Amino acid sequence: MVEQTEEKQSMNHQESRAAFSLAGIYALRMLGLFLILPVFALYAEHLDGVTPMLVGLAIGAYGLTQALLQIPFGMLSDRIGRKPVILGGLLIFAVGSVVAAMSDSIWGVILGRALQGSGAIAAAVMALAADLSREEHRTKVMAVIGMSIGAAFTLALILGPVLNGLIGVQGIFWLTALLALAGIGIVLFLVPTPEVTQVHGDAEAVPAQFGRVLSNVNLLRLDLGIFVLHLIITSIFLAVPLVLRDMIGMQSDNHWMIYLPVLLLSVFLMIPFIVIAEKRNKMKPVFLGAVLTLALAQLGLYLWHGGIVGLFISLLLFFVAFNLLEATLPSIVSKVAPAASKGTAMGVYSTSQFAGAFVGGVAGGWMHGQYGLGGVFLFGTVAALVWLLAAFGMQRPANLSSHLLNVGPIDEAQAWELQSELVAISGVADAAVVAAEGVAHLKVDKNLVDFAELDAFCRGSE
Repeated sequence: MVEQTEEKQSMNHQESRAAFSLAGIYALRMLGLFLILPVFALYAEHLDGVTPMLVGLAIGAYGLTQALLQIPFGMLSDRIGRKPVILGGLLIFAVGSVVAAMSDSIWGVILGRALQGSGAIAAAVMALAADLSREEHRTKVMAVIGMSIGAAFTLALILGPVLNGLIGVQGIFWLTALLALAGIGIVLFLVPTPEVTQVHGDAEAVPAQFGRVLSNVNLLRLDLGIFVLHLIITSIFLAVPLVLRDMIGMQSDNHWMIYLPVLLLSVFLMIPFIVIAEKRNKMKPVFLGAVLTLALAQLGLYLWHGGIVGLFISLLLFFVAFNLLEATLPSIVSKVAPAASKGTAMGVYSTSQFAGAFVGGVAGGWMHGQYGLGGVFLFGTVAALVWLLAAFGMQRPANLSSHLLNVGPIDEAQAWELQSELVAISGVADAAVVAAEGVAHLKVDKNLVDFAELDAFCRGSE
């Protein structure tokens, strides 16, 4: 394999600043959304008008508004600029947090959570990251932002019970409002302002690509997968906090004593499987095994949630599978998506994720009301098995990576000619040259492609 020379280069100051400041914004927002996840089912019992289904609706309401608005807000940022959309979204999120904090009824909290989700800045943040990074370093910037999301989720499960004991759930909502305001400060004072704002097909949804993405059966299977995964993670926290308090006898502010070792062990245990999947090209077997483990963990919770040992082992299996799937699903989407459609594919994927959180909250709450805590876990078992059946038909993902070339100013005729030349290069599986972006989107096999040969096509690179 010819070594990829550009990987020897480091991100410049602007790219590093953009990566970590945008990751901070994303992390603060997601931390605010997730902090109530491990404690809200306990708090909601004291709200006026509460029912189990409305508890689920309150937890998942952000998912509906986020799913509906994130792609439109991303497109709006193409027209009016990234920062105005991000600032507006964070302000809406802060208002939603205040509404939830001041509410004594379940409906007030539902409204607050829906407003939190209405501050849908995910697509705009990714688009701004693309504006602020060169093509050869964009993947690194996106990876830093992606890691911040996982860190925020893990931190929220541990801090949520601790903060509940210190300031209560209303206090947590007030804290999330402050986190949103801190995000506004980061946008204003730390995030660089791009010289040029343009559409990036690798980082945001492009309307012309929706038909291609939505007709791709393998991408739809992956969209179903992230929908089910977040359906399950939302529904499970309608039941686990109640199990820990009522069946295990653990005070709510001590629940972190279960979550912390489970999460740490799960991260440690999943790493070998990621190595096997990526380095040994065993993505599909590892993926199917993780979905099966997810179903078995849910079944274990259904059968053994009354005892601490059964609960701990089942939660450990669940989070090994959950973390593994969260890490591998975006990678598979990137491998499967057509060269010029990665941003659109990821936009639909994210929309499916948030929709799953909404449906998981509502359906999980209904199952709790009708069939008790065990019904929630059985619901998750069935959902995971449906996903497993759908995933069996997925084609084995090719061992391909996305690669961008800055080809500079180019017209449509030149773009078609260049695209034909690039596809003819050994190791290039797919190519799409977008004249409007001055970029060639490639799918390459790193073990076969000569990156020096590709670099010869770069024009106008810095």
